[in-house]
Amino acid sequence: MSLDQSWISEAVEATGTAFALKGRKIHEEQTPYQKIEIFETASCGYLMTIDGCTMVSTRDNFLYHEMMSHPALNAHPNPETVVVVGGGDCGTLREVLKHAEVKAATQVEIDERVTRLSEQYFPELCDRNNDPRATLFFGDGIQWMKDVAPGSIDVIIIDSTDPVGPAEGLFGLKFYRDCIRALKPDGMLVQQSESPLLHLALIQEMHAAMREAGFVETHLLHFPQMIYPSGWWSGSIALKRAGSLVERLDNADALDTQYYNREIHRACFALPTFVKKALAG
Repeated sequence: MSLDQSWISEAVEATGTAFALKGRKIHEEQTPYQKIEIFETASCGYLMTIDGCTMVSTRDNFLYHEMMSHPALNAHPNPETVVVVGGGDCGTLREVLKHAEVKAATQVEIDERVTRLSEQYFPELCDRNNDPRATLFFGDGIQWMKDVAPGSIDVIIIDSTDPVGPAEGLFGLKFYRDCIRALKPDGMLVQQSESPLLHLALIQEMHAAMREAGFVETHLLHFPQMIYPSGWWSGSIALKRAGSLVERLDNADALDTQYYNREIHRACFALPTFVKKALAG
């Protein structure tokens, strides 16, 4: 692969950090919601950025998509109805649909262009978009959650960008209250929650707001993610009713995964001491 010798970088002023890959830009467009760019990189295949922030790469996307879906779905007693808010690259939807128990999975993405570009540059992530159980809805996830029938969803996965711009409203008490209303009694909410190393205060705020909204338990899971700030990422799981996250693992090793397995499921909830103290405090 012949590439122009230039660096694609994401510098984060708030944390004083930066990440860079060598490659070249092959697509750019401004949608009504955000600026989307596609790069061809020397080491990570294709890379999508949104408003200058790295979103998904060919090489490491499986880490995020598997960990945003399988731990919760394998912990839920019967995850028949799943909603993915955001997730326009369709990778999380793809992982959700690997579970035979899932009868209906709806992806609610505000920007259709994210999905259409993913179909072009990340087709492997979109190979279940035509699954009869899948529904792609393009619109406002916050409003969608307000309008959905109460007690109709088993698992809600918030696969969003950072808590700025179109995604800002997905990280707050009002939205969590709409989510808990939409969930069935055994319902679970899963949300990407940034880096435990760089964004611990945000994680504390999220867990406090989830509990204030009425969730009885919150848990943090973590995993490596090369293209995201610090290379260490997390998801937060909130339970509407108390229960174990590590007992229903019969399906864990049968899934077609690259990172997730039974041992990873158990290990991902083990927290470093400084994180445990912060979330207990």
